[in-house]
Amino acid sequence: MSEIDSRTDEELDRRDSAPGEERITEHELAGGLSGYLLGFGLAILLTIASFLAAQTGLIYQPAVISALVVLAIAQMGVHLVFFLHLTTGPDNTNNVLALAFGVLIVALVVIGSVWIMAHLSLNMAAMSAHQAGMMP
Repeated sequence: MSEIDSRTDEELDRRDSAPGEERITEHELAGGLSGYLLGFGLAILLTIASFLAAQTGLIYQPAVISALVVLAIAQMGVHLVFFLHLTTGPDNTNNVLALAFGVLIVALVVIGSVWIMAHLSLNMAAMSAHQAGMMP
């Protein structure tokens, strides 16, 4: 009996699946109905925490933006793991690389835009008082 013959049909099907076509098993944290319910509960809690951070005085006011950014990143993580089933397993390598490439491109665009605007402001000619008075 060869090695291929001894494998179950499920193992052969998993090996032949395309990237992003992996099966979600019930034993994974984000698998099955319980995984969806856990993700939904976490998403609701993070949304409520965001509203509380923005609408109440529980957090020191200058730190509200930082708290909202942290909660938004946590919300993205919950959605990626529980609803898009993005894990660090060997069958998700292509999806993780695609996500990392997307994050890199967005970071380059944002950081490059901020860098260009900062240098544009520094390299502008000084405005005289007369020119400043004519500005709307």
